[in-house]
Amino acid sequence: MKPTKKPNQKNNRRQQGGRSGARMNAKAAKPAAQKPAKPVKAKKPKSAPISSEHTQIIQWYPGHMTKTKRRIEKDLKLVDAVAEIIDARIPVSSRNPDIARLTAGKPRVVLLNKCDMADRRATDRWVTVLSSENVRAIPVDCKSGRGVDKFVPVLTELLQPRIEAYKAKGMVNPSLRVMIVGIPNVGKSTFINRVAKRTKAVSADRPGVTRGNQWFTVGKGFEMLDTPGVLWPRFDDQTVGEHLAFTGAIKSDVMDTELLAIRLIDLLKTLDVPEFSERYQLSAEELEMPSFELLGVIAKHRGMLIAGGEPDTERVAYTLLDEFRAAKLGRITLEMP
Repeated sequence: MKPTKKPNQKNNRRQQGGRSGARMNAKAAKPAAQKPAKPVKAKKPKSAPISSEHTQIIQWYPGHMTKTKRRIEKDLKLVDAVAEIIDARIPVSSRNPDIARLTAGKPRVVLLNKCDMADRRATDRWVTVLSSENVRAIPVDCKSGRGVDKFVPVLTELLQPRIEAYKAKGMVNPSLRVMIVGIPNVGKSTFINRVAKRTKAVSADRPGVTRGNQWFTVGKGFEMLDTPGVLWPRFDDQTVGEHLAFTGAIKSDVMDTELLAIRLIDLLKTLDVPEFSERYQLSAEELEMPSFELLGVIAKHRGMLIAGGEPDTERVAYTLLDEFRAAKLGRITLEMP
């Protein structure tokens, strides 16, 4: 018996008024000589100006972060020490309070990463502050490798009592294990690759790349446990959320980028950053403008316009944030001790 032919789904869609059918019906309804009018490209609608007094509630806590927190707590018994990586530009906002609670009791090293993007004097002051809290702090820049070579000697000194205890038990050259923790996009994987002096961990300049705990052997008798970036469920202070967003620790698609750029302009004007006005060729009079107007001025100076000569504020907002994150506006620390 021959199998029954399957109905022609393509023809059925056309008969049922699908996208292809809609085109056929529209074409059949018009005289053959008549061509449809070419659609006119619509201009981008003008939106009401956003006041810099407005703030947005910034939260980003995807499900994998809950799993990460549980896994960190479970794996702590496997490690001898914890290395917490924070952002030297925002040493307060980039320190997850949950991590401090979870890792209490373990020897800990704090690495102030991206120190080449932060104000040098401010970083030195933060090292002093952290040292007064009985925390070993090291300024590093994982991309250039600056300061990374100090990590192993500091860690070895910190773990000397544990090493002696291992030797007392007859363990020669015991394997030391360190857990690497931190917020998203702070540079954990890049740090591991620098210490290992070769690419082992996947890294990218965006949050949420590492999704599972991974062990890496980075030297004789020395292992690191890379963990995904983890935030905390709620920011009690929205300034913390903004600082994390400015530096790229939170995914951009969960925020209003234009409002975020306006808030960054507010902060740059308050900090009186000379590179800001120099890079965008802003006059003293323009710097006195409300920040939402200044965003449009920067767009015009950069030639970022849409139909009708209106400033493309969305495009310039992304540009401003990208250039701040790349330290093209100078070495800026947003949080001072």
